Amino acid sequence: MATISARPFRLALVQLGGLTSAKAANIAAARAAVLAAAAASPKPDLVVLPEVWNSPYAVASFGPYSEPVPAPEGAAAAADGTAASGHAGGQDKEGETVTALREMAKQAGVWLIGGTIPEREGDTLFNTCTVYDPTGRLVAKHRKVHLFDIDIPGRQTFKESDSLTGGSWLTTFDAPFGKIGLGICYDIRFPEMAQIYARQGCVAVIYPAAFNTTTGPMHWELLQRARAIDNQVYIATASPARNLDAAYHAYGHSMVVDPLGKVLVEAGEAHETVFCDIDPEFLATSRRNLPVTIQRRFDVYPDVAKTFL
Repeated sequence: MATISARPFRLALVQLGGLTSAKAANIAAARAAVLAAAAASPKPDLVVLPEVWNSPYAVASFGPYSEPVPAPEGAAAAADGTAASGHAGGQDKEGETVTALREMAKQAGVWLIGGTIPEREGDTLFNTCTVYDPTGRLVAKHRKVHLFDIDIPGRQTFKESDSLTGGSWLTTFDAPFGKIGLGICYDIRFPEMAQIYARQGCVAVIYPAAFNTTTGPMHWELLQRARAIDNQVYIATASPARNLDAAYHAYGHSMVVDPLGKVLVEAGEAHETVFCDIDPEFLATSRRNLPVTIQRRFDVYPDVAKTFL
């Protein structure tokens, strides 16, 4: 298991509200929210936007709102990875949202997890998260691995796979404050991802997400606490604000959970930015006191992270 190398840092989760069917207006709203978060005192090191914020969260909208997303800068020419952990999976062109996110990160002077946007590569669509350093450089790109295909009779039916394709790699990035693992919404239901990230030395796993008002009350907090406790890492989620005028009602409640499963901060349902200080020493103390990370019995069951280390 990789050693965690991290320093304390401040995290800002932007629960973005005021979103409409106009992409330009959504970009303007995101820019204003990122700059406002960065202007807080103390200033956050890392700002996170939610899932699918530049487009309506609807299968029929992903295509019309999609845009090209390039490979991270500095990515290896071979398809075996990027400057971060993951694969390049991109193109030379970039859409207006990526350009805007670069500008936001640079203007704000923060690391920025740009939530997710619909990405188009040829005829294929993905739900894609991008990460930028404070100079505006695109440093990581994660495509949602597990697509949200559910049918709860009488309550919620949604099938992302009607238009989207799942990603085929896991993604981490290294920042001055530590290694961060990335997932997107439904990815959090699959514990293997967080297990791998923890064993790779991530101090936190962050999920831009948009649980709804059916699945949110059932499992939103529970899943975050489970991933945090099982892997003794910080878990954070950034949701859009709830908009009852939209066809899809996001749950809200953006959240940070510590390595012992305690909810440190939680937003409400409306537009809001919540801040949290991430303490790697608390993580280290938790692992010393409850040393499950070194007590696993890989002679009895397989190590799901083995090929990633």
